Amino acid sequence: MEPLTAILALEDGTAFEGRSFGRAGEATGEVVFNTALAGYQEVLTDPSYAGQIVTMTYPHIGNYGVNREDVESAHPQVAGFVVREASTVASSWRASGELHRYLDENGVVGISEIDTRALTRHLRSHGAKRGIISTLSSDKAALVGRARASRSMVGLDLAREVTCAKPYPFAAGRPATDERPFRVVAYDFGMKQNILRSLAAAGCEVTVVPATTSAAEALAFRPDGVFLSNGPGDPEPCAYAIEAAKVLIEKLPVFGICLGHQILGLACGGKTYKLKFGHRGANHPVKNLRTGQVEITSQNHGFAVDQALFERPELIQTHVNLNDGTVEGFRHRDRPVISVQYHPEASPGPHDSHYLFQDFVAMMREHRRPE
Repeated sequence: MEPLTAILALEDGTAFEGRSFGRAGEATGEVVFNTALAGYQEVLTDPSYAGQIVTMTYPHIGNYGVNREDVESAHPQVAGFVVREASTVASSWRASGELHRYLDENGVVGISEIDTRALTRHLRSHGAKRGIISTLSSDKAALVGRARASRSMVGLDLAREVTCAKPYPFAAGRPATDERPFRVVAYDFGMKQNILRSLAAAGCEVTVVPATTSAAEALAFRPDGVFLSNGPGDPEPCAYAIEAAKVLIEKLPVFGICLGHQILGLACGGKTYKLKFGHRGANHPVKNLRTGQVEITSQNHGFAVDQALFERPELIQTHVNLNDGTVEGFRHRDRPVISVQYHPEASPGPHDSHYLFQDFVAMMREHRRPE
């Protein structure tokens, strides 16, 4: 059967016509782009992409299919998916299905056969835009109107929408050692599974808790440290998490990634702001200001911590983005607090920054209280 015609319309009036890919229907969200060459299944299932229509800049997507191992959550999280060419053939021994069927089965509306290079250049020049993908209407003006009426990412608390419903334990893959495992409370603001696997591999016994868990509830688990996860949306509306972080950084070692990093920045008295088009991909260069080394990193965020945070003498910037100079990491001078904007757990992406999980364990070992 011939694929349906699909239209991608942006709030600024720009429109692209292509072919339906995945589920037929309509989807709205913030249109962004990801520069990774592979890892589309990890991208699709990363909860940090909730509320977003993701454009893959690599032109050929779907060639190695999908499998049960490369997911970062229980199901796809993106609002929509945009590709140049969608492969209908899965050429990998690991594949358990084709990408287009996976999207259809999980209700993800997509579009293919559009000029993703032109779309990406437009977003780079004019910033991320609200948009809509539709196979139901050919009225571009009406679709533009619906894109404009969709919700804005600014001021949007999406962590509540993607977090877990109740606490649960995770210790799979933790190596057997003579040392007592480090008990970690991990706040789920939209956490990727590979973060949990990385914490467990570093010797941690993790209890995952909902985003709205209070500091008192977290401390009741008697943890050796607290982890604040990645997640979608604007960090500023997450007042519940910011208030919890203010208390926790006074009590225990704390490690934040992505949204967790932004929440820590706000808890330490800083501000955050929305980036023009964000950082999304598996090839972003970051300089470690403590060692002078450059790390190639995996990134997915649309907000950043304001540089003015370091006017506070107790806070030290540790990492900087070499593309645009934005803050990529900081630590507290006197307390065991470390934080990075990027994703040391990768999936997809390089492992240059995986040492951060060991740094977190070293902090917990140094500050561990006797049983």
